[in-house]
Amino acid sequence: MEIVRACAGHLDGIMDIERASFPDPWSRGGVEVYLTDPHGAILAAVEGDEVLGFAIYHVSFEESELFSIAVAEKYRSRGVGRALLERVLVEAARAGAEKMFLEVRRSNASARALYKSAGFAVCGERRGYYESPRENAILMDIELDLVDLEPFELGDKE
Repeated sequence: MEIVRACAGHLDGIMDIERASFPDPWSRGGVEVYLTDPHGAILAAVEGDEVLGFAIYHVSFEESELFSIAVAEKYRSRGVGRALLERVLVEAARAGAEKMFLEVRRSNASARALYKSAGFAVCGERRGYYESPRENAILMDIELDLVDLEPFELGDKE
């Protein structure tokens, strides 16, 4: 498995995972804009031409936000999500972010456990944030000053 900056060739695989993972998936255009966002990116976990998972994030000055992370069902519980999350933290820190925020469905226990194990802490809640079904969002954040920047080199894949 390799983690790369996603390119247009990864978009079909990303959208397949997005639609299979979320009851309210992003539109193709909503995802595609992050392929060229100068302040964010989509990282893709790939093996050959297959997209195993992806993460979308954005950096704005000293703050960053993890918008979405998902792994294809057949690759879940194999460390793909953790690898993507760790790489996002490194890339956001390298871009100058000091803190990362995210929202997660209250019912998504596996995602909340992953975030907690990576060092995220609950910092709030948004009532009725999600639709289909209506559900509260748990807000989490992490300080990025302790992220080890050395072990990762991000590849570009065309």
